[in-house]
Amino acid sequence: MPAPRRKTLEATRRQDEPAVRLWGRTLLIADDDRAVLSQIRAGLEGFGYAFVEAHDGTEVLTALRKAQPDLLLMDVEMPGLGGVEITRIVKANQSTSGFGFIPVILMTARRTTGKVEGLELGADDYLTKPFDMLELAARVRSMLRLKALQDALVDKNKELDRANKELEEKRQELLLLSRTDGLTQLINRRHFEERLAAEFARAARYRAPLSCFLLDIDHFKKVNDTWGHPFGDVVLKEVAGVARRALRDVDVLARYGGEELIALLPETTPEEAWRAAERVRLGVEAMRLTNRSRPEPAVVRCTASIGVATFPGEGIDTAETLVQAADECLYVAKQSGRNQVRQSGEA
Repeated sequence: MPAPRRKTLEATRRQDEPAVRLWGRTLLIADDDRAVLSQIRAGLEGFGYAFVEAHDGTEVLTALRKAQPDLLLMDVEMPGLGGVEITRIVKANQSTSGFGFIPVILMTARRTTGKVEGLELGADDYLTKPFDMLELAARVRSMLRLKALQDALVDKNKELDRANKELEEKRQELLLLSRTDGLTQLINRRHFEERLAAEFARAARYRAPLSCFLLDIDHFKKVNDTWGHPFGDVVLKEVAGVARRALRDVDVLARYGGEELIALLPETTPEEAWRAAERVRLGVEAMRLTNRSRPEPAVVRCTASIGVATFPGEGIDTAETLVQAADECLYVAKQSGRNQVRQSGEA
């Protein structure tokens, strides 16, 4: 091996960093002078690079898309599109949907032509012909290390984006769990109270009606005692489903505690609220659930009592008094024989 080339290899390998592997990196060398291309290949062989050649601007653009090189070593003056024009295109398409980041080293036989323009457009380095092969190898290696570090940064950013996405998904899952009743899949009481405060504030601001109803499954303790708590859970889930289907998407339905459900009905008048509650009551009354825990399956029927209140109304001027009024009406419904809807303001 000639002494200068051996010196080039030895000097470059001494600079090798284990964290940056350059073996197998692809160089796109572009020059309309084939002798220059041969000189470059001869000077850089032995470093483990892969080479792609181009002889004019059109071939460079084609090779950029097909070979996806790690470095572009290009003459400033070529037929058609020159090195400066190609640099402009490459640097304008550095996104992941374009060419990506590709370092560009421009070469020229003229000492001043295009150098400032090329560097201002984003060329990463500049060599004047004839160039020293030791200098060429060092600059190529420097640019490839830059490319390797940029690729590693892109990969890390992708990993970070994936991790952030997974973290956000987990956060949303935990948020949903913290707001959801595990049995009925309705929102829980804590989240309902947050929604109640927001809906009441909106209703008070715009003087819009806001209705609330409180539902209690009649004789639920007897259901649990007779058919067991697992079947009681089935009953509660079915009642929740009936109520959900009877209400609008904008209505807020929650498990309030035990066998009680509570609903908020925004922009709903007392008459509309009563009809909504009555739909729910009739739906529960129409339920037919089969219990198969005993040798002879049994059909179980249920009913529910519901209390309804609406803001604005007499004595109802806060979110708390709205719920309290609905609870008082529920108590009246229970005391009046159950399986009925009672409403605040009834004669």
